[in-house]
Amino acid sequence: MYNYTDFDHDFVRSRIDQFRGQVMRRVDGSLSEDEFKPLRLMNGLYLQLHAYMLRVAIPYGTLNGRQMRQLAYIADRWDRGYGHFTTRQNIQFNWPKLRDVPEILDALADVEMHAIQTSGNCIRNVTADHFAGAAADEVEDPRPTAELLRQWSTDHPEFQFLPRKFKIAISGAAADRAVVRAHDIGLYLRRNAAGEAGYEVVIGGGLGRTPMVGKTVREFLPKADLLPYLEAILQVYNLSGRRDNKYKARIKILVHETGLDELRGQIESAFAVQKAAFKGVNPAVLAEIEASFAPPVFNNTRSQALEAALSSDPVLRAFVDTNVAPHKNPAYGIVTVSIKTIGQTPGDATSDQMRALADIAEEYGHDELRISHEQNVILPHIRRSDIPAVHARLKAVGLASANIGLISDIIACPGMDYCALATARSIPVAQAIAIRFDELRLEREIGPIKIKISGCINACGHHHVGHIGILGLDRAGVENYQITLGGDATETMAVGERAGPGFEYDAVVPALERLLDAYLKQRESAEETFIEAYRRLGVTPFKAALYPEEALDAA
Repeated sequence: MYNYTDFDHDFVRSRIDQFRGQVMRRVDGSLSEDEFKPLRLMNGLYLQLHAYMLRVAIPYGTLNGRQMRQLAYIADRWDRGYGHFTTRQNIQFNWPKLRDVPEILDALADVEMHAIQTSGNCIRNVTADHFAGAAADEVEDPRPTAELLRQWSTDHPEFQFLPRKFKIAISGAAADRAVVRAHDIGLYLRRNAAGEAGYEVVIGGGLGRTPMVGKTVREFLPKADLLPYLEAILQVYNLSGRRDNKYKARIKILVHETGLDELRGQIESAFAVQKAAFKGVNPAVLAEIEASFAPPVFNNTRSQALEAALSSDPVLRAFVDTNVAPHKNPAYGIVTVSIKTIGQTPGDATSDQMRALADIAEEYGHDELRISHEQNVILPHIRRSDIPAVHARLKAVGLASANIGLISDIIACPGMDYCALATARSIPVAQAIAIRFDELRLEREIGPIKIKISGCINACGHHHVGHIGILGLDRAGVENYQITLGGDATETMAVGERAGPGFEYDAVVPALERLLDAYLKQRESAEETFIEAYRRLGVTPFKAALYPEEALDAA
């Protein structure tokens, strides 16, 4: 992984010193909250429903044991003993005191971390495939590109005051595990007919109140042209993006209103100017970045230890079935650690759990961890023979749930329990769903399914692209939950279709019971997943299950 240069260290410390003075002026009343707001947002600090919230950047979701252990220390010293992993591969601390925030930032800087550009109308933390560098289906590790973009975008003088926030994601694999087409700019690493690596460039994706699937603006962009091409896209957006209406200030609206072909022409014109002036990335800098992501030295010694353990341990077998993915090295596996224990808050990890993950990564995982956009933690390089020992260590701290990709592996935003923007609760709904289907012992029978929950239209829980999406709204002071069906967050991305009227809080779980009972009765076989059945059957039978009264009236 990337290590800070002297410049990085000096830059981050100077930002902290600057913000420390701003915090002191806010505390003593010299700055009003309105004056302080743009300053705190530049440093990842939000004013939430009950307290300030600090959002810490985890660039492209990659961190090491020392950094994870420092996050645990911060949780214990300045928060309430836990942190919340987000759908942007970041971590949030929900209870810091304002006067303590500069000290927290200092503690982050001690381990080469910060909170810069995790909020505000700027280029946000660049995200990537959480299996990067390990995935068996990978064309190329996308993290060197992501790091290049991090350095390019951080404090970029032209893009600090964009019409709205701007998000970039990159994938280097055949399978899209980074929700690339839901981003303002999405990048897929591809190879052309000559075998050269480059990028398919996607623009105009996004969720929120106007969900749109990103469109390909360049089928193949040579790697050397990436920065001037992105400069061109951002310049066009910065000049033409709607500043009169924040709900229409995203590049997806610009693509929609201008048309892809017209916008492509504007981008290509700006690109021609940028490319002519571009001197290329400093080769020494590029070489340093690429060297930072060299694969670890793998131990290729094969063992039957895992196979022997699987034959006698059904709990381990269930864990391997759901939580271990193929690694590019056959002697290894990619272990996904579920931060979705039944009944717990999705994405919340205690300080003890963070320390345990740090220890496991250092002892068994080449000192690498990843945060996924699905709010789980990845151990990307675990020898298959070590998986039983890793499983035992995870089990000891309540992190061995064998539920990755199943119904309890729910993405959920903090909702109205924390967020000042939320219109309904998300966390209790996710907990209730997980508990109920665990009681029914139906989770494995239902099989792979993606449920995503947002507590407001901003869609931080990615509900639009869930196989089942749940959106919490306020209806005359009463929580009301809309259900969407058929969303897809992968390379075949689709926005879900609203099924019908919303449900009151207590009616959500019974509605899902009816919905999934209909699926189990109508699927062609146990191998046909929910999304496959939905695509085969369409919305009608599932809508009938959700709204049986309407079905009776129609009859």
